[in-house]
Amino acid sequence: MKKLSIPALALASLTTYDLFQKEHSILRTFPVVGHLRYAVESVGPELRQYIVTDNNTERPFNRDQRRWIYASAKLENNYFGFGTDNVIDGTDGYPIIKTRTFSDLPARPHTENAFLPSAKILGGPRGRRKAFRPTSVANISAMSYGSLSAPAIESLNEGARLAGALHNTGEGGLSSHHRQGGDLVYQIGTGYFGCRTPGGEFSLPALLETIADSPVRTIEIKLSQGAKPGLGGVLPAAKVTEEIARIRGIERGKDCVSPSRHTAFGDVDSLLDFVETIADATGLPVGIKSAVGHLHFWDDLADAMADGSRGVDFITIDGGDGGTGAAPLAFSDHVSHPLFTALPLVQKIFHERGIAENITWIASGRTGLPDRALMAFALGADMVNVAREAMLAIGCIQAQRCHTGRCPTGVATQSTWLMRGVDPATKSGRTANYLTALRRDLLKLSDALAVAHPALATTDDIDVLRADGTFTTLTEAIGYEPGWGIPSERDRSEITRIMYSPV
Repeated sequence: MKKLSIPALALASLTTYDLFQKEHSILRTFPVVGHLRYAVESVGPELRQYIVTDNNTERPFNRDQRRWIYASAKLENNYFGFGTDNVIDGTDGYPIIKTRTFSDLPARPHTENAFLPSAKILGGPRGRRKAFRPTSVANISAMSYGSLSAPAIESLNEGARLAGALHNTGEGGLSSHHRQGGDLVYQIGTGYFGCRTPGGEFSLPALLETIADSPVRTIEIKLSQGAKPGLGGVLPAAKVTEEIARIRGIERGKDCVSPSRHTAFGDVDSLLDFVETIADATGLPVGIKSAVGHLHFWDDLADAMADGSRGVDFITIDGGDGGTGAAPLAFSDHVSHPLFTALPLVQKIFHERGIAENITWIASGRTGLPDRALMAFALGADMVNVAREAMLAIGCIQAQRCHTGRCPTGVATQSTWLMRGVDPATKSGRTANYLTALRRDLLKLSDALAVAHPALATTDDIDVLRADGTFTTLTEAIGYEPGWGIPSERDRSEITRIMYSPV
């Protein structure tokens, strides 16, 4: 009797295992071949990208949007030919940006630098010692080291330096990978990583020590995030390496789950005391980041800030439709308002108190595409933060494996083998190219609207189509009053002067 070959023996063993295991019905019924179903399912998102979907079907970023980001990052042709393939007629809520025929502004020379600073001085209205005007309206949003790989963080930070943009550390603390020369926004989350006591409480001395020799320009207190509003951050055990555990002050190899809420403050009054304590100790502008649910908090915050004695320097509004973070499906799908609902809801509250102009407003949530960014500016944003779009610029293929630690492109993983695919020397340039292209297209849209800066766009500049073929202005759709959503007259005058002065 001939001996079974090794492949045949392996096949027989697999068949036997499949027939007698009780976890998977398909494998018990269809031994061996049933594994093909799981193999195809495991690469479903990748297959749909190339075989099933059209240019505008896939979410969160469709093929056209990804193509624009990829081409921009690689300095390839990011134009599109033969007209739009979007369904415009009969699409409810489709935005139309309205051009102007004539302009009192001088013609803007074409520039490859796409100089586009913030229309407001961050921390200026509250007189912070280290107030400054951000040199880019498009900046890199909060993505922690741990959630992203070391070379991904290095690529983003060096890219931010090349583009003159800010790079948010995310709640995971400040690592050596964040020190490639890019200016930083230091984020304080509920876990207080990098600024905590051994017991996990907030420590001001630890914060001062962490940022002492770093290029931190401003501090963001994360109240909640769009991926999972109302829950703390989650870093799966597979991503908690020895280095990350040391930076965060946690145990290696275990899930890192931040508390749902802060322990350093518990209401608006103590939050503002916390903000002012940090601002006084550091001299830096201090703001908050939050998704938007119940509006009681925002009413209370605006009321507490109305007299001008205490206040946040900026507010980052995060859309509640998910992000790079690992999150329960119900939270990504249903918890908190999407950005273009959330931003006007909060803006109205602060405009009614007459203090919106004293705050720098930052919009986050798929704002890394020119049309969506302009919509955010028209609704009152002064800057936009980009997260997943920046990941796409450095090689992400939207495989939607961020939560598993098995990102195939090495962007959102701690696997040494997988992260080899990210070369910071190359990817940092692509980050900068993408940010520059985003600013350049925003300048083009500004020129079409005959305004000096996208922050000067208003809700009157956008019409919203209805499914029945009629339309309304964005102003009417969201209920803004005249003058809402744009900077003060002083800021408008100053940014117009800056935009038309020699750089």
